[in-house]
Amino acid sequence: MYSIIASNPGDTSVLKKKDFEIPSIKPNEVLVKNHSIGVNFIDIYFREGLYPWPQEKDLVLGSEAAGEIEAVGSEVKHFQVGDRVAYAQPNNAYATHRIINENLIVSIPDNVTFDQAAASILKGLTVKYLVTDSFKLQTHHKVLFHAAAGGVGLIAGQWISEIGCQLIGTAGSDEKCSKARVYGYNEMINYTNQNFLQEVQGLTQREGVDVVYDSVGKDTMSDSFKCLKKHGTVVSFGQSSGMYKNLQMTDLMSGSLHLTRPTLFHFYANREWLVDASALLFEMIAQQKIKLNEITEYALEEVGQAHLDIENRKTTGSVILKT
Repeated sequence: MYSIIASNPGDTSVLKKKDFEIPSIKPNEVLVKNHSIGVNFIDIYFREGLYPWPQEKDLVLGSEAAGEIEAVGSEVKHFQVGDRVAYAQPNNAYATHRIINENLIVSIPDNVTFDQAAASILKGLTVKYLVTDSFKLQTHHKVLFHAAAGGVGLIAGQWISEIGCQLIGTAGSDEKCSKARVYGYNEMINYTNQNFLQEVQGLTQREGVDVVYDSVGKDTMSDSFKCLKKHGTVVSFGQSSGMYKNLQMTDLMSGSLHLTRPTLFHFYANREWLVDASALLFEMIAQQKIKLNEITEYALEEVGQAHLDIENRKTTGSVILKT
């Protein structure tokens, strides 16, 4: 048994392999043998120190995984040894095994693989709260979604196309734009050679969009507001280009605009929401309404390279680690 730890915030050189022994399991906990582990920008934010560390040293990164229960505590009610489960919780996933409270895991149905679950549980639940809980999308809405070719973006494209919205996406290359179109985007903008604000204004006859989903941050946020129609909403849910620090309340006056900064784990803490949302996600995957064809695999010990490839925009779709 081993994990990948970071002894202090920094670049990928801080990531080290460390063997460990399983401590005793508390009555309401289970021991999960991880088979597939998702890699996300939130892991990079923690590694770099952008998000505060929950402990002083030897932080195990990783926020989503799927595997099999190998042991259960004496008071566990809803799971047993051999059950296939997934979870999305900040840190402690980059490991062969993890002890976790039973209220933080969900069952994986037989028609969903470990790889699919690990590639989608955090990203798919993120899309769920974005499109139904943060701004409830309806068929008539016009939508701009940044980073459309990423793991969240490709799931979002398919989910939003099921709703029936007019969906515009941005990505950093013609290849990524082409891939995103396959996953539900009506129009794509290559932000490396096109001004996305001008393109959105043209595509909407200068009316603007109802909502912008922005996980990029510093490089996009200012113009994201300018893409909105009156009473439009920016849903900020990440900062892959860095934190946007120039917001003034008066920036919202231009169109009586709305801004929200939701976080998955505030929804995840509601067990009823978690069970219902994950069941809906896995059902959509099983029915191929959400396809996860863009999955890049690395060995767990290659997580540093996975981080570098994500940071340098070399990946599309989801990235997973195999134990």
